[in-house]
Formats: sequence, C-alpha cells, structure tokens
Amino acid sequence: MRNKKYLAAIVGLALAIGLTGCAANSQAASLNVVVHDSIVISAEQIAEFKKETGIEVNLIKAGDAGAMTNKLILTKDQPIGDMFYGIDNTFMGAAEAANVVADYSAINFGDVCFNYDKTWFSTHEQAAPETIEDLVKPEFRGLTVVENPTSSSPGLAFLIATVGKFGADKWTKYWEDLKANDVRIDSGWEEAYNVSFSGSAGKGNYPIVLSYSSSPAFEENTASIDDGCFRQTEYAGLIRGGANADGAKKFLAYLLSDKFQKTIPDNMYVYPVSTNVSLPEAWATKAPAATNAIAVTSKTINANRSDWLKAWDAIFKN
Repeated sequence: MRNKKYLAAIVGLALAIGLTGCAANSQAASLNVVVHDSIVISAEQIAEFKKETGIEVNLIKAGDAGAMTNKLILTKDQPIGDMFYGIDNTFMGAAEAANVVADYSAINFGDVCFNYDKTWFSTHEQAAPETIEDLVKPEFRGLTVVENPTSSSPGLAFLIATVGKFGADKWTKYWEDLKANDVRIDSGWEEAYNVSFSGSAGKGNYPIVLSYSSSPAFEENTASIDDGCFRQTEYAGLIRGGANADGAKKFLAYLLSDKFQKTIPDNMYVYPVSTNVSLPEAWATKAPAATNAIAVTSKTINANRSDWLKAWDAIFKN
C-alpha cells in the first residue's frame, strides 16, 4: 500500500513538472510588445518571425509615445509587456529615470521640419522661407500652422528644437514673435497637415506647416525647410521585469534586420537606422534627411519638459 502511495506521489510530481514545463514553453512561445498607435508591423512580418523562431508576437497599443511611456512607468511593478517599440528621444529620459527599460536600440528616425507649398509661393510670386527665423517676418504673417506641443509629438519636437536653437533664455521670445505674426496652433499633425495646410489633401489656407522632412516624398509640390529641424529617434528594447527576455532580444534583432528596416519608409514614413537599406527613389530626390538637425539630450528634455510646456502655454494663454 505504501509503495502504491509512493508511486502515485512520484507520478503526480512528474505530471506537475510536466505541466509547469508546458506552461513555461507556452510563455516562451509568446511575446507581448507594447507599441504606440502609429507603429506598423504587418501580419506578414509577425508570421515570418513566428516561422523563424516559434514565437507568437502580440502587439499591445498604448496611445502615443508619451502615453505609452507613462503606462510603462505606472505599471513597472507589474509589467504589461516583455518589450516596447516606439519610445522616442523626447520621452526616453523619463523611461530611464524610472528604470523601466533595458537593452534598447534605435530602430528608426524622423526629422520634424517645416514644409511649404511651392505652388502657393509661386502663384503669389513670393519667395519661400529658408529658415525658421523667416517665419516671424512680416511677409510671412498668417501663413504658418504648427501643432500644439502639449498634445502633439511633432509639436513637442519643434518646441525642443527652438530651445536648442535659440537657447534657454531666448526661445520664448521666438514663440512670442510667432504668436505676434499670427501663427495658427492646431491640436495635432492630422489637423495641421491634412486640413489647415494648403499643400496637401485639405487645401487649407496655410502654405507653411510643421511636418517631417520625409513628407514631400508623398506630395507633388511641397518642399522641406532644412533649418530648425529636430531629429526624433524611436527605440525598441526590453521592459525590465518582462517575462520573455529571450524572445524580446530575438524580436529586437528582427527589428534591426535589413528585411524589416527596408519596410520602414513605406510603412511608417520615417527613415531606417540601417545604412544597408536604400531609400525609395522619391525619398532620395524629394525627402532627404535634415543635414544639421538640432540635438538636445534625452536627460535635458526630461529635466525640463514640464517647465518648457508651462512657459509655452503661458505665452498662448495671454
């Protein structure tokens, strides 16, 4: 009788170990990737990665880059995913300060630059702006639309660019001058570019818009101003405490592979970080990256973002 009980215990223990092993294998066979809403990873790419590794990728959309970063910080004791993709250099300082990310790499970048409608300036026989200082001159009064930095990623990027270009003691004066020159403030890129801007689908009343250096690749008659641009770099990496670190490292390697990198321009309208990938022909001729993008460190941004936004808001509340 004792031997039967002992044998039953051994069998039960073996079954328990087997079930635990199955659970671990099941966990290892899935990967939860937290992304912002504009990240594009196709079903075909997810299927390709699963075929290569056996790992099923689940994308967890978490709002824009700022909202995603905040969610990762708020849930750091109980991580909502194994890795992230889409925190950019305007929010990476916050993620690092909260110690929620590890082993990350740059995946893509985009240059936030002003675009202008070449047809509008030709029709009005007026020279187009060449620098962001031009935008505060009388001849450009009421011609510019920008995005609100408190609600828009490119809007925040340009706010940071003005701090980097004009300095901590002079950037507010530039914004005061823009306001005095009747700049329009829209809530986000979609409204500014596709509604207010005259050079895109909306055919609005503003021939100068804050957008990206890559935007002219998709338009007939627009160009980018190579001045006052801010380079947004997006990262992917491991979330500290995530259950599937090994899977996350494999997916990070996949995102850095040339076969994924070459899809970035057409899928997300930004530049790949791989120098082995050739840009589409329209990009090479109409949408080159900025030659002297303004650099401000993630640490500096994180330390000052709140104060900069308050100062900007005070200007436009008056």
